Amino acid sequence: MRMNALGLARFQFASTTTYHFFFVPLTLGLSILVAVMETIYVRTGDERYQKLARFYGHLFMINFALGVVTGLVQEFQFGMNWSGYARFMGDIFGVPLAIEALLAFFLESTFLGLWFFTWDRVPKALHAAFIWLVALGSNLSALWILIANSFMQHPVGYRLENGRALLASFPAIFLNPHVWLQFPHTLFAALATAGFFVAAVAAWHLIRRHRVELFDPAMRIGLAAAVAGSLLVIAVGHLQADFIVRHQPMKFAAMEAIWDDLPEPAPWTLAAGIDEKGMRNTFELRLPGVLSLLAHAPAQEGGKRVFLGIKTLNRRYQKAYGPGNYVPPVKLTYWSFRVMVFSGLLMLLLAAWGLWLQWRGRLTSARRFLTGLVWAVLLPYLANTTGWWTAEFGRQPWMVQGLLTIYQGITPESVVSADLVLLSAVGFTLLYLVLGVIDVYLLVRFAKKDPETEAAQAPAY
Repeated sequence: MRMNALGLARFQFASTTTYHFFFVPLTLGLSILVAVMETIYVRTGDERYQKLARFYGHLFMINFALGVVTGLVQEFQFGMNWSGYARFMGDIFGVPLAIEALLAFFLESTFLGLWFFTWDRVPKALHAAFIWLVALGSNLSALWILIANSFMQHPVGYRLENGRALLASFPAIFLNPHVWLQFPHTLFAALATAGFFVAAVAAWHLIRRHRVELFDPAMRIGLAAAVAGSLLVIAVGHLQADFIVRHQPMKFAAMEAIWDDLPEPAPWTLAAGIDEKGMRNTFELRLPGVLSLLAHAPAQEGGKRVFLGIKTLNRRYQKAYGPGNYVPPVKLTYWSFRVMVFSGLLMLLLAAWGLWLQWRGRLTSARRFLTGLVWAVLLPYLANTTGWWTAEFGRQPWMVQGLLTIYQGITPESVVSADLVLLSAVGFTLLYLVLGVIDVYLLVRFAKKDPETEAAQAPAY
């Protein structure tokens, strides 16, 4: 069956954003860990940490370059495929994106160049300051993008005028409570991603007993970051769940496949058979009372606190916003959330186990665990991707929660035909696939190199 322009535009934006987000968390987290490695070198004079900073810095540069390339397409799609959204949101959406490009990205890229090319030209402390400014710029860049995204999730600080959302309060947009849950969640997920990446590369070398004196401290840094990041993501995720159940109850109901109002104490389903057409679950594997530990039901119905179901919420939305179907893709949202949760828990267990083995002095001889740790680098990517799918698919059909639907935001097919969208969607998907293969190839190739050789090729201080 031939897809229409709306379906193709949604596929294109989802696929290109997913590809781009493969690179973002590693850029955010690895910039911090490389800065930590160089700071340890500056403070202790231990040459091992200088070599590690150089080594992982090369891997950071590869990932950063591919991340920039894949991110260039994102903003153009708003004007091309989503012109209704661009007209409605341009006054608000453009502000944080402009600040991100003109301030944060320039800060990041400028000092990255200074850091990479001045190893032998500036004092050690100044050189370490360069990579900390890169880390600051990278994470500020993420902050401004998340400020823009958070308005779509939880609009604040705006006024409606002539069918457009106009900026009424910049501080309100910056202080949007959704931002200060979403940004820490992203930052800590990035820290966990970088931790697993550093640990996986170290594990590959330790299995071969190669440069143990270098990769043993790298493993400590990686595992510590992985444990800290995973724990903090879980803590912030609990706060996010409580926020979502109040401000995006339909998303929460889809995350939990709650079709009918569910009174407290409410069970959490490990798995469910979801019949979206029949608006019911065919089976459920429940953990009694656990959902009420994750979030607190906000509604009062018949003297009891309840989690509002999809059916009730859809009726309320129809009454508030007009006829239509306001139910997101429940099956995709439900399973994306669970894959994210289970991946995150497994990450925490693996990283904590690794720290325990290292504390006992048994890690370098635990070949099976080290082999598993190499492959475990895929877990944070799986968790990051499904986490974003949960956030974005769970908001459908809203582009801007409560203000603009995807049907209002799409460019009319008379302006941009389905054939043109199909051409660009296929083209960019294939291009990003090629770039992804190149990225993996380069990362694997450079990760297998000898840090001593890499350090010897570049002048020391």
